[in-house]
Amino acid sequence: MHFIWPHALWGFLLIPFLVVGYFWLLKRQRKQAFGYSTLLLVKRALSPGQGWRRHVPPVLMLLAVVTGVIGLARPSADLVLPADYRTLVVAVDVSLSMLAEDVPPSRLQAAQSTVKTFISDLPRDIRVGLVTFAGTAQIAQRVTDDRTELLAAVDRFRLQRATATGSGLLLAMAVLRPELELDIEPLIYGFNPSQRGRRASEPSLFDLKPVAPGSYQPGAIVLISDGRRTTGPDPIAAAQLAAQLGVRVFTVAFGTPDGFIPGFDGRAFYAAVDERTLQAMALLTEGEFFKAENVEQMASIYERLSTQFALERSRTEVSALFAAASALLVLFAAMLSVYWFRRRDS
Repeated sequence: MHFIWPHALWGFLLIPFLVVGYFWLLKRQRKQAFGYSTLLLVKRALSPGQGWRRHVPPVLMLLAVVTGVIGLARPSADLVLPADYRTLVVAVDVSLSMLAEDVPPSRLQAAQSTVKTFISDLPRDIRVGLVTFAGTAQIAQRVTDDRTELLAAVDRFRLQRATATGSGLLLAMAVLRPELELDIEPLIYGFNPSQRGRRASEPSLFDLKPVAPGSYQPGAIVLISDGRRTTGPDPIAAAQLAAQLGVRVFTVAFGTPDGFIPGFDGRAFYAAVDERTLQAMALLTEGEFFKAENVEQMASIYERLSTQFALERSRTEVSALFAAASALLVLFAAMLSVYWFRRRDS
């Protein structure tokens, strides 16, 4: 448990004084009782409802003070609540390394199959957009809730040369946040964002005020890659920009360390996964990194992501619960006092 106002916990210093004061009152009351002129008055002072019962309401009041002090400190706890995600952009690597057959029948076909299952299993109120990237990035399907269009777009994936992971992430951000009208071309194609030709009304990523990483709740990005960047902007720099926009990026490393493409274009080459970069991208954006070396692991990751986007663990202030508990304890103590120690008519 965490506290927003931890200094309020100094209120616990009042507890020993309250306990000492209570015992002092008991002692004083006992002396007054033995000062009565008749034993009848003493008996009436000690019954009914005396003995252990007389300590219950004060103990409840003490517990009310304890819970009240905790409530004043504004406690927060990590709770699993319905997630606020309503839009996901899935960015898929379609570079030639996806021809590797270490994940049968090939990385591309396995990725297509599992992505389609993932999209189908998402809650219906979550909209999805698709981006593919190789030597550059392109929009495979704009954000929609039509699962048929999304599945058809996955079937249309086509392989290309090179791997521009940074371009894929930048385009995914533009698709996720269309209201920002992000000017990503200077970053993707490498020319100066301040050069002449960019309209003055066109916002640049550099012009936007940074927010806390992971603070953008209406959407997130899932980026799937099986290789390492060979062209385009630095994916770490792209992830830093995503963090400044508050966008979470969940990265998936797909393939085995020994994956290779035999005999393509007259030569064979290895297709190793750049796990370190994908891990850093997830870490920078408050997302999460996953690793899959086969279809079963990929399906398990997507199942976990689907659940995570439906239910999310978030830190929530629970001071109202402690305030309510304190009030109930005071009310219960008062009710017991009235019921047990009400005066009887003589």
